[in-house]
Amino acid sequence: MTEQLPEQPHRSPPMTDGTAHHLPARVTDRLGAQLSPVPRNGTRSPVHRTRQPDRPAEERRGASAPSLVAVAHGSRDPEALRTVLALLDRVRDLRPGLDVRLGHIELNRPLLRDTLDGLRNADAVLVPLLLGRGHHVKHDLPAGAAAAPAVRTRIAAPLGPHPLLVEALYGRLVEAGWDPADEGGRHAAVVLAAAGSRDPDSARDTRHTARSLAMRLGVPVVPAYASAATPTVPAALRALAARGRHRTFVASYFTAPGRFASACADAVPHRAAAPLGAHPALARLVLHRYDQARSASEGALAPADAVSLLASA
Repeated sequence: MTEQLPEQPHRSPPMTDGTAHHLPARVTDRLGAQLSPVPRNGTRSPVHRTRQPDRPAEERRGASAPSLVAVAHGSRDPEALRTVLALLDRVRDLRPGLDVRLGHIELNRPLLRDTLDGLRNADAVLVPLLLGRGHHVKHDLPAGAAAAPAVRTRIAAPLGPHPLLVEALYGRLVEAGWDPADEGGRHAAVVLAAAGSRDPDSARDTRHTARSLAMRLGVPVVPAYASAATPTVPAALRALAARGRHRTFVASYFTAPGRFASACADAVPHRAAAPLGAHPALARLVLHRYDQARSASEGALAPADAVSLLASA
């Protein structure tokens, strides 16, 4: 999770996909565009297979599974909401029959408190659509769960770090023009652009993902931030150029478009990848975190420190 500051109105460029099927915007729980994982060059990135945990016995017997409440940060950029809803459509496609709902920390409706208010006397797993540990995961989510005592709530770990994020980042880089011939090259490099946070755990999680992506690509991957931490994306690009790394791409370490994602992409617009969005690997990761939280804390509220224990599993 990367801590985000309140945003100013800013419209980011629409996310693109080589074989995207654009659906008309609908202001409903299933609003959004279905984004295809096929990059512009027609090749698919390698698939990281993560075995999903076996479903609990009560679910196999037909008992109702806890609702999956995806918790997004929220943004004034309307593309952010459309993107998150498209991601949740993919999650529903992967797990038919699962009750999947959305709640926002701020800026967008429905807010988390309103989503939980609609689940009184029910079970729910909160899955943060956030990429590392930070204030929102450690404080806002437990506070939101505590404020809804009528809901039996468990809190999943943030999405990152995890190998499925590396798969999604790789796919988005290929869409932006990354050539497999660059892998291991002496002039190529990647800046992993994140929102930034004052929480040291958040920075550690971002560095973990950067190291994993560097191993996948065989080139340097430097974390950089839009706020609250250094280096900035332009500073990271200058440092790489000074080392002879002139073919540099920006990997967008954001779940959805927004002001910070757009600011990072503006530093190198012709080689900036789109946010992770509705990439199929991200949908699989949402379900993995949901299943993981059920297995780890069945029947109990997950404490804030459980997030640290589960974050890189």
